[in-house]
Amino acid sequence: MTTANKNNKCIALLGTLPPIRALSSYCYELTKALAPHFKIEFISFKSIYPSFLYPGGDLKGDNTYPKMNLKTVHIRQRLTWYNPISWVCEALSTKADLLHAQWWSLPLFPIHLTICLFFKLKRKPIVFTVHNVLPHDKSLLYTKLSHLLFQFGDHFIVHTAIGQQQMINHYNISPDRVSVIPHGSLDFHVNNRADRHKLREEMGLNNNEKVILLFGAIRPYKGIDVAIRAMPEIIAQVPEARLLIAGKLWEEWEPYDQLIKQLNLKDHVILHLEYIPSDQVHTFFEVSDLTIFPYRHFDSQSGVGATAVSFQKPMIVSNVGGLPELVKDDQFVVEPDDARALAKKVTLCLNDSAMLEQMAQQTETISQQLSWFDIAEKTKMVYRKVLPTKNW
Repeated sequence: MTTANKNNKCIALLGTLPPIRALSSYCYELTKALAPHFKIEFISFKSIYPSFLYPGGDLKGDNTYPKMNLKTVHIRQRLTWYNPISWVCEALSTKADLLHAQWWSLPLFPIHLTICLFFKLKRKPIVFTVHNVLPHDKSLLYTKLSHLLFQFGDHFIVHTAIGQQQMINHYNISPDRVSVIPHGSLDFHVNNRADRHKLREEMGLNNNEKVILLFGAIRPYKGIDVAIRAMPEIIAQVPEARLLIAGKLWEEWEPYDQLIKQLNLKDHVILHLEYIPSDQVHTFFEVSDLTIFPYRHFDSQSGVGATAVSFQKPMIVSNVGGLPELVKDDQFVVEPDDARALAKKVTLCLNDSAMLEQMAQQTETISQQLSWFDIAEKTKMVYRKVLPTKNW
């Protein structure tokens, strides 16, 4: 008999599941982890927001995620940004004992506000997982509206200790109402049948080339230019080094293109400037030797970092947000916006295969610390804090 059958609790999860992209990777893993313990009503979207509000410009869904057929999970994908009736209907139709809402995006504020209001009218507790305590791109409106939304919260989950402190300082939330639960590894991306040599061949790479991967949406805070500026020094020491940049453009590429031409890096930078579907993610991590995160600023934990952990890839990260928590050795943490320091560390790693192997082993240890079994147990403890004892 499962725990769900024993306690018969029903949790409403508000977030996204495929084919909507957004937080679907995280929500997919969280739902699977909680399914053995609870009945789950997942409140997701049919249409999340208008394309003109999405910097990537393309809201086409991703149908390549693995299917999720779990008896304890009922998925409703009915929310539409343009129809407030859908928000009210979803809030009224659920019989859940608790709402666990994922919060990360300003355009979703009215939808979250409406659903939270109805849960409070029904005197049901609300837990928020706050993925972006502060916005990646500075926005006073995001902070103001988050403060208003958080008035409905009984407890809050953040992914890092920095996020916990920000919740306390910026939103005046008491420390006993904020729990740190890490972003779990995204293991469903891993393809155990993948052939690294064949994938490299298909991408036009030979086995001698050393591939440095910079993966994920191309956004100003990601430090793409820092990685590009580091490449001449890297190539001077490791001529076979290649920088592989893969992700959807959220900004103009022209300045980066000019920088690549200026530094004569055309033959050393490989570009895939489009959204990478779920079933193709493994290709980019399999062919790479090292992953880098040269972020200028960041306050949360990285979904791309969680993916790199799943593939047990060596990582070099900036000293921002929760990124340093993804590496075991501080020598692989560099200060943001320091191309020379990044180049030095990348060169050190690429010239030492034993070091890369050790880094991969350390990443495997990190992966164990980000297990979804542990995350589910910690999340259950949060639910216990806000649900009346008699209900357990």
